[in-house]
Amino acid sequence: MLSKEEIQELLNSVNDPFLHKTLGETDGVKSISIKEDKKHVSVKVGIAKTNTAEQMDLQQEIVALLKKNGVSTVGLRFEQLPDEVIQKFQPSAEAEKEKSLLGVSKQPNFIAIASGKGGVGKSTVTVNLAMSLMRLGKKVGIIDADIYGFSVPDMMGIENRPQVRGEKIIPVERFGIQVISMGFFVEDNSPIIWRGPMLGKMLNSFFKEVEWGDLDYLLLDLPPGTGDIAMDVHELIPSAKEVIVSTPHPSAAFVAARAGQMAIKTEHEILGVIENMAYYESKKTGEKEYVFGKGGGQKLADALETKVLAHLPLQQPYEDEDEFAPSVYQEDHPLGKEYHKMASKIVAKMEEA
Repeated sequence: MLSKEEIQELLNSVNDPFLHKTLGETDGVKSISIKEDKKHVSVKVGIAKTNTAEQMDLQQEIVALLKKNGVSTVGLRFEQLPDEVIQKFQPSAEAEKEKSLLGVSKQPNFIAIASGKGGVGKSTVTVNLAMSLMRLGKKVGIIDADIYGFSVPDMMGIENRPQVRGEKIIPVERFGIQVISMGFFVEDNSPIIWRGPMLGKMLNSFFKEVEWGDLDYLLLDLPPGTGDIAMDVHELIPSAKEVIVSTPHPSAAFVAARAGQMAIKTEHEILGVIENMAYYESKKTGEKEYVFGKGGGQKLADALETKVLAHLPLQQPYEDEDEFAPSVYQEDHPLGKEYHKMASKIVAKMEEA
C-alpha cells in the first residue's frame, strides 16, 4: 500500500486543467487519508473551476493513477482554489485562451441557428445559409453543434474526415466551407451517450483545437430546444446573433418561442425567423398547399419582436450526378435564390457601420 508521501508525490505531477500548472505548483492536494485494511484512499483536491467536464476528466485521471499504483478504491472530493492562487497563475490560462478562436483579435461573425424542436429543417437552413454566404464571397465555417443529431456532413455530401496537424484539427472543406461535426468522430453512426459537461467540453474543443483560419462567418447548428449545448453557446459567445427556425404550425412556433426567449434573456440579438416548409406548390396547377398549417412563422416573429426572413416552400434540390450533396440547393434553384436574398440581408445587418 502506498504511503501518504508517495501518494502526494504522484498527485503533485498531475496538471490543473485550467491553470496548466501541476497540483504541486498550485498546492492543489489538500488532504490525503488512507484506510490500510481496505486499501482505500480519500483525497481532497483544489482546482481553479469545479463541476465541469474538465473536473470529470481529472477525476478519472487521478483514480486511474492511484489504482495503477496499488490502491483498490478511491474517494475523491474537489474544491475551488483560493482566488489569490487562481489569479497568480491566471496569465498562463489567458494565454491558452488566445490560442482559441474565441481569443483571437479578429473574430468571425457568429450566427447560431436555433429551433424549439427537431425536424423543422434547422440543419438544412444552416448548410444553405452558409452556401449563400460563401457565394457572396465570404469565408465561412460551420460547427455542427447538434451533437446528438449531427447531420451536416451527410447533407453536404462530405466523405472525408478531419486531419490533424501538430496539436490542431484541420476542418473538412466542402464547397469552400470549413466544417467540423461530432459526426466525424463517431464510428458507424453510433449513438452518443454523454452527460452535459462532456458535451460542453466537445463544444469547447471545436473552438480551441480546430484550425479555422481567417473566417468572416461561423455558423453554429444548435441542438433543438434550450439544453446544455445551447446554454454553453450563450455563455461562450455573448456576441453571437441568432436565427430561429420553425414550421408554420402553431405548435412548432410555440415551442420555438422558448429558444427565442432564451436568446433574448442572454442578450443574443435575433436576426429573424425562418418559416421552413411553409407550403407545397403543385407543379401541375401552381396552387399552394399549406401542408403544415399557416401563420406560425409570423406569430413567432411577433412574439420575439423580430421579422420573418423568409417563408420557404417544400422543394428538393436539383439532381446533380457530378456533386453529391443531398440538401444543398443550387445557386439557380428557386430556394437557392431565396437563401441568397436572406444571406444578403444578414450581411447588410451584421456588417452595417
